[in-house]
Amino acid sequence: MKRYENQTAIVTGGGGGIGGATCRRLAAEGAKVAVFDMNLEAAEKVAQGIRDAGGRAQAFRCDITDRASVDAAVADTIAQLGPIDTLVNNAGWDVFKPFLKTESGEWDKLIAINLVGALNMHHAVLPGMVERKSGRIVNVASDAARVGSSGEAVYAACKGGLVAFTKTLAREHSRHNITLNVVCPGPTDTALLAGVAEGAANPEKLIEAFTKAIPLGRLGQGDDLASAIAFFGSTDASFITGQVLSVSGGLTMNG
Repeated sequence: MKRYENQTAIVTGGGGGIGGATCRRLAAEGAKVAVFDMNLEAAEKVAQGIRDAGGRAQAFRCDITDRASVDAAVADTIAQLGPIDTLVNNAGWDVFKPFLKTESGEWDKLIAINLVGALNMHHAVLPGMVERKSGRIVNVASDAARVGSSGEAVYAACKGGLVAFTKTLAREHSRHNITLNVVCPGPTDTALLAGVAEGAANPEKLIEAFTKAIPLGRLGQGDDLASAIAFFGSTDASFITGQVLSVSGGLTMNG
């Protein structure tokens, strides 16, 4: 039997690189996938690709920074796909600037998307998991949370907060048979990384520097992250909770 057979999974930021790869991976393993994204067209493209491959998926427009939008999308998911077994909080946004060159409006947007959005999703989905005494949550943070990253101070702060939040909820909900774990991508070949690079003086040089710094000699790909996320969200990880895994090609090695 496939690991996600007849289970329902939500993936936020599902229309993007890591999110799309994760949606496809979970669907290939039997999940009914709710593709959440602000960009409904991108979400529908991922969902249609899954359906064309014989899987089950539905696209939902969701602004994770807006609690009403989250509640509506979660309710629609349950109505159309069933109770939520797995939640993958993947949506994120970044701006690449030294902290003293950032502005408070940028802080607000970074915090809203990278931290408050995840809080909204947990608060909307966890009650159902608690009621059923079963659930898997995988939060996508960043190695910036573990070791810092120049030019990403507020982003790193948000992702560090997400790590601490995950560990706390892992303790609070262990008695409900709900596990919560974190996957931390290193530099990954996504639109988000391309957008970050655009803020640098020399984008190509920045990408080259990232690549050279990775011991395995390449940027991460969406499928690299999807594999780790799929593991944490499955019964294979039923005795793992409150843990943080770097998927960075060896760029960061934390024991």
